[in-house]
Amino acid sequence: MVDEVVVPVVPVDEALDALAKLAGITGVMREHGALVAHTTPEALLRLCMMLRDDEHFALAQVMDICGVDWPERPLRFEVVYNLLSVTKNARLRLIVPVAEGAAMPSVSGVWPSATWWEREIWDLFGISFDGLADHRRIVTDYGFEGHPLRKDFPLTGYLEVRYDDERKAVVYEKVKLTQEFRNFDFLSPWEAMTTLPGDEKARG
Repeated sequence: MVDEVVVPVVPVDEALDALAKLAGITGVMREHGALVAHTTPEALLRLCMMLRDDEHFALAQVMDICGVDWPERPLRFEVVYNLLSVTKNARLRLIVPVAEGAAMPSVSGVWPSATWWEREIWDLFGISFDGLADHRRIVTDYGFEGHPLRKDFPLTGYLEVRYDDERKAVVYEKVKLTQEFRNFDFLSPWEAMTTLPGDEKARG
């Protein structure tokens, strides 16, 4: 009698499978062990509520939201939501592409802490959020022009702020460079030295 060969069954990634079946998901994958999903601005709100309320996912917390600038793409920006389920010990990165000038739906009604992150994205990238009650700047100053994390934002900025002793007030002025912009090498002398006196003894 010939012994039957048992072929091990490769376990299916249940989380990926379950995510892929959700309405509004345009793609799922694992990247360096992390679960990543893509969706659209139109499907975002309904999807986030499902990810929060469905016991299979239970992604009750938004740990942070950030922006990414891809100037060469037709949909220039991505808004990235990093979600956490404490009960499932699971994380999900949800990525939403958005065109320049288009507004994203605010998820502050799903996760109230998202207000802080959405304000930061508005300030640094200029992406507005429909339904966000507070679009004040949160990182830069009140009189700041532009959005400094856009890749086309000038390295020197547009305005500089200083205290004018004569006027006894804080003043905003156009940036004046006293010298042309240079690239500095901040490598310390110790890091730059590739050989030290006496190294030849070790090789001999």
